Amino acid sequence: MDLKQELHRLVDAANAKNIHLRAIGGLAVNIHDKKKHPLFMREYADLDFCIPLKQRRQFEAFMPEVGYSAHKQFNVLNGDVRQIYYHNETDMKVDIFVGYFEMCHKIPFEERLISDPVTIPLAELFLSKAQIVELNRKDAFDLTSILLNNDTGGGDTETINLNVLAQLGSADWGLYKTTSINLDKLEAMMEKGEIPLEGEEKALVLRRINDIRRTFTEMPKPIAWQLRDRVGTRVKWYLEVEEVSR
Repeated sequence: MDLKQELHRLVDAANAKNIHLRAIGGLAVNIHDKKKHPLFMREYADLDFCIPLKQRRQFEAFMPEVGYSAHKQFNVLNGDVRQIYYHNETDMKVDIFVGYFEMCHKIPFEERLISDPVTIPLAELFLSKAQIVELNRKDAFDLTSILLNNDTGGGDTETINLNVLAQLGSADWGLYKTTSINLDKLEAMMEKGEIPLEGEEKALVLRRINDIRRTFTEMPKPIAWQLRDRVGTRVKWYLEVEEVSR
């Protein structure tokens, strides 16, 4: 199965029913890799999407129509926040986040999914990778791809919306902290040659990293945020991620 083709098929079919199904994960990052940079080419095993909570029931009726069966036990227990489906012919897994994305940190998107026609907005897509506490090489490369291929600014069109990063970072010290740590990791990996960008590409990624750092420095910091900042990483600031078994 061509997963990118299937991703677009599902998004188009959902759009026809006015369901705001949007891609997240590595393949969503790939869609925004306009340069098709060879450094970021890799294989993908499954699909990940987000839907608004208010469209949950409509979406559950939609999936059997496009050839997917629900993981019934998981969906009964978790369906208001996360669902799992399998393609009837290939058994390919589809992971659905409902209303918000939550792994190490929580990223809301309920009212934001119309900002991009195929994927979740770039600010949230960036944070979905930056929120990973134990950042691996694959996710570091995905973050670098987002930063290389998309500008930072005040909007959503092919842009990492700094206003959204400020809003979410100001509301959640833990998300801010993990993102900041991972920006430092990315810079260190580029300096060591572990992410082999050079010249203008490296400078561009570093400039956008610094745009995000500046955004975090300048964003409002409520009293609760400041108090949590004083405690720092002495107290765990993230959620443990549990793997889902079939």
